[in-house]
Amino acid sequence: MIFGPFALADALGTILAHSHRLPDRMLKKGTVLDEAAIAALAAAGRTEVIAARLAPDDVAENEAADRMARAFEAPLLSRRRATTGRVNLHADAAGLLRIDTAAIDRINAIDEAFTVATLPDYAPVSAGDMVATIKIIPFAVPGPALENVEAIARMTSAIALHKFARRTVGLVLSELSGLKQSVIEGTIEATEARVQSLGGRMLPPRRCAHTEAAIAAELRALMAEGADLLLVAGASATVDRRDVGPVAVVLAGGEIVHFGMPVDPGNLICIGRIGAIPALVLPGCARSPKANGIDWVLQRLAAGLPLGRAEIMGMGVGGLLKDTDARPLPRAKAVAREAPAPIRPGVAAVILAAGQSTRMAPWNKLLVADQAGKPMIARVVDNVLSSRARPIIVVTGHRADDIKAALGGRPVTFVHAADHADGLSASLKTGIAAVPESALAALVCLGDMPLVTGRLLDRLIDAHDADEGRTIVVPTHQGRAGNPILWNRRYFGEIQALSGDAGARSLLKRHMEQVAEVEVGDDGVLRDFDTVESLATLPPRMRPADLG
Repeated sequence: MIFGPFALADALGTILAHSHRLPDRMLKKGTVLDEAAIAALAAAGRTEVIAARLAPDDVAENEAADRMARAFEAPLLSRRRATTGRVNLHADAAGLLRIDTAAIDRINAIDEAFTVATLPDYAPVSAGDMVATIKIIPFAVPGPALENVEAIARMTSAIALHKFARRTVGLVLSELSGLKQSVIEGTIEATEARVQSLGGRMLPPRRCAHTEAAIAAELRALMAEGADLLLVAGASATVDRRDVGPVAVVLAGGEIVHFGMPVDPGNLICIGRIGAIPALVLPGCARSPKANGIDWVLQRLAAGLPLGRAEIMGMGVGGLLKDTDARPLPRAKAVAREAPAPIRPGVAAVILAAGQSTRMAPWNKLLVADQAGKPMIARVVDNVLSSRARPIIVVTGHRADDIKAALGGRPVTFVHAADHADGLSASLKTGIAAVPESALAALVCLGDMPLVTGRLLDRLIDAHDADEGRTIVVPTHQGRAGNPILWNRRYFGEIQALSGDAGARSLLKRHMEQVAEVEVGDDGVLRDFDTVESLATLPPRMRPADLG
């Protein structure tokens, strides 16, 4: 790849290295300069540009990133579309992520042009979580080097996801006189939360005396009920293989595989099995909802990964979970884990449904029902509900009560634009003001665009990346910009300053360099339905039977 200044006469076909704001358009970084672009630059007085010209064996950044991502393909992982040389890998299911650190390090060491960043090895993930990102640094990479990277990625399962199985868990709680009822209830609550977080279910807990025979009997009863994972929470801590809990496992027909682990809290866990069924005697810290060694053990069992002596004793690096006075930050994190998990920052949706529908008078376009009796606004909201956007805010105004009734208890937040008659900007500002602080951005959706699918909304969300300079995302069809538009939070102040019947589209020219366009194959992003004539162009199942 040749990189540097090019005279305009020699720049045809090069890749623009920096964005250029021209009087009538924005030429963004990464644009392949054609004759029209060069003419526009010349008309603006430019004589040269900083650009890149590919060599014959070079592979452009997006193609290179996509090829790398395909080389990492594995079950339960999916790749997103390449953009600016980046492809993200996402989990298709909840599970435990395994990373071949040596393979990733080897790939990253091949050439500075290739980078792969992942979550840590053994990271628990939820469906939809990003687990890795592949980034090509320059505009293109040499083909032979890319082939080398692909070969290494294919030689090993460098990135693998092990899905959490639906375990049926049995819990035995032994009791001694003086053991507080609140302690028992807390143990049950913490254990059930752990099991459910891994997709499992817990059988009704069994209580018994703190004796070997009593615990063994309850373990056998739980196996008869279908338990495929057994847990024992003893009334007192286990301090030896010959203590009550471990002996009960052996008495029930099992064996002890390992006692103790290099994770703190969690040192005193006892790993056993009865036949093929794992049987764990829990340490005292399992009564707490704070992260401890039992979480690591349960995650691996739920993922179907081996858990013998070697695996247990290999948990030491990173296993210091216990708080100390010298480590105040982890203490703060532990307190946060004890509280309900906060909603991860995401993208909200604002659906504008306040208009007076004057072009379809006397009918309200949002309340016109299709062949199945579903109003247009309900179809739009259902499409948004099928996306990852949350929360969903519906802005009402004209016939607000009818709009609410049409949505029939759907999980949305209603906000009323009292000044909706002043124009579109009034409804938009009301909706943006209702977006919670936790949201990084907002999708502004129109209530009369039922052809915009949840899958498309997710594509817009995936394209949003403030670090990459993609803070406004616009869908396009055959080069024409459509709706909805995603706005990063940084523009909320400018949106609040709008007035009249204009939406936020007027801000696009002001921030052209930050706009990411997502080209779509159908014209649903261009079509709103605000006249009687337009309704006849809807797909047959979505057309109204009549307007009476």
